[in-house]
Order: sequence, then C-alpha cells, then structure tokens
Amino acid sequence: MDRLKEILNFNRQFVKNKEYEPLVTTKFPDKKMVIVTCMDTRLVELLPRALNLKNGDAKIIKTAGALISHPFDSTMRSVLVALTMLKAEEVYVIGHLDCGMIGLKGNQVIEQLKNKGLPTEKVHTLRHAGIDVDHWLNGCEGVEQGVLETVQLIKNHPLLPPGVLVHGLTIDPHTGELALIHEDQQDEE
Repeated sequence: MDRLKEILNFNRQFVKNKEYEPLVTTKFPDKKMVIVTCMDTRLVELLPRALNLKNGDAKIIKTAGALISHPFDSTMRSVLVALTMLKAEEVYVIGHLDCGMIGLKGNQVIEQLKNKGLPTEKVHTLRHAGIDVDHWLNGCEGVEQGVLETVQLIKNHPLLPPGVLVHGLTIDPHTGELALIHEDQQDEE
C-alpha cells in the first residue's frame, strides 16, 4: 500500500471515530505567541512538550533552520498575519542544535537538485536573470548566528507593529533543553 492510500485510510477512521474532538480549538493562539522554528522532524512533538504547549496555544511556523531568508517572503508574511489577524503578541525564534542548515551552501543544494534531474540550464537561467539562487539556498554559519539574524530581520521589519517582543532561543533536539540567545524587553518609558 502506498503512503497516500495509507494516510487516507487512517484519516477516514480518525474522522469516523471522532478522534479530532480532544484537539478542537480556535484559530487564535491561547498563549498569544507565534513561533518560527525549524522543520526538523525531531521537533514535531519535542518542541511543544519542551515549551509546555498544547494544541491551540501557539502559531508555529516551520522553515529550514528557523531562518527567514527575505524580509518579504512567505514566512515573514505568516508572522505578520499571526501578529495582526490572529491576535499573537510575541514572536519566538527557536533554532536547534545539530541543524542541517549549519554550514550549508547553496551550491551543495543545487548539485543535489541536478543529481535528481534538474537541468543545469534552469540554474543558469536563474543566475542570468539576476537571481542569486546560491545565496537564497544558503544556510547559516551557526545556530545562534542564524537565530540572531532572524530575530533582527523580524525586529527591524518596517511592518512590524510597535511593541512586539521578539525572542531568540535554541533547543537541543535530543533533550529539549532551551538556551536563551536573545530576550526582548519592553522599552521603559
């Protein structure tokens, strides 16, 4: 049986047995927080448990390395929508130790794409059109540096509402231990 059929069969039973009922919540995060974190599979259950989050507590945006690659990409749009339309009030950028984006260079990704059949001409077309695809695919030099860069990108965004706190942390994907990298404070007036 292929994965899709397996998923659909499971889902029919899930719905029929009303297993969704304990998970019902609203679209608004109860803890009024939005989290930008990595898509690493080790964090799927570990991160919410390590932060004492239950379903409905936070908006969680997953991206490779917990990195926002451009101030006007879909990840930053999601942060802004969470802060405005979905009533979140704080942002937590949470990278993790042992991340695959540490030290990753765009040319490595491009080579792997070529190995999977991507025609070299497509890469040349992008480069000749002025798109720095190699830079876009780069990771970061270290997890703390990646977290700080993403925190600064969010904090300095021209559309970020005033007073939004943006914190940076790392998590150990083996133990769930958090380390504070950047704590934002409300300005004293």
